[in-house]
Amino acid sequence: MSDNLDIRAYNREAWDRQVEGGSPWTIPVSPEEIARARRGEFSVLLTEQKPVPAEWFPNLEGLDVLCLAGSGGQQAPIFAAAGANVTVLDNSPKQLARDREVAEREGLLLRLVEGDMRDLSAFPDESFDFIFHPVSNLFVPDIRPVWKEAYRVLRPGGTLLAGFMNPVFYIFDLQKSDAGILEVKYPVPYSDAKSLSPAELAEYQKTGSPLEFSHTLTEQLGGQMEAGFHLIGLYEDFHADAPLSKYHPTYLATRALKP
Repeated sequence: MSDNLDIRAYNREAWDRQVEGGSPWTIPVSPEEIARARRGEFSVLLTEQKPVPAEWFPNLEGLDVLCLAGSGGQQAPIFAAAGANVTVLDNSPKQLARDREVAEREGLLLRLVEGDMRDLSAFPDESFDFIFHPVSNLFVPDIRPVWKEAYRVLRPGGTLLAGFMNPVFYIFDLQKSDAGILEVKYPVPYSDAKSLSPAELAEYQKTGSPLEFSHTLTEQLGGQMEAGFHLIGLYEDFHADAPLSKYHPTYLATRALKP
């Protein structure tokens, strides 16, 4: 693949196709879930299966919340129904349209912004009280700007909840892993754009899937701390059907405080 490939543009189109294909991360929440959130009863995911602990959330009533690279008609409408002032920034127009669909259906107010998770220049310093960043930074090759920008736009005392992939997930041969065989093949950090052979990459692109990039724990955890965050919570989660899940967690979720 050419080094001149615009990863953001490619993945924008790929995620629009995910919406068209009915990916589970593009299915809007139900009216029943919105009704429960209006009563203060809600459960959302940062990773794939394990709900975020209730104690990780402040009282959302009146809070300014940013769903960072987290559209799809799922978490953002829940937070708005719970009383928050919600802004969503995402790279995919069709994912943002899912949030708009729920907002219009339920009479919710959402601010929807198309953009790159690494560039939050649309927002002034200290614009938000709470940032929710579900598993998405695997779709950009560099993540330290994500943490730095999140820190900048968060108010002192605010929290960042983030979900991301454990880098060990990417060290195995992809085709063999799909067949249930775990064979170490790739060094970390892994990149679909650079770790695959040209022939393998061409076949992968035919699937229409977004390009993925692994990031080391130094970049994920250390990157948050370098940006100024204090890590105050962490848990792990598993893919529902990945062979690795029989032996090792595939996701991490963190709770970080801006002092």
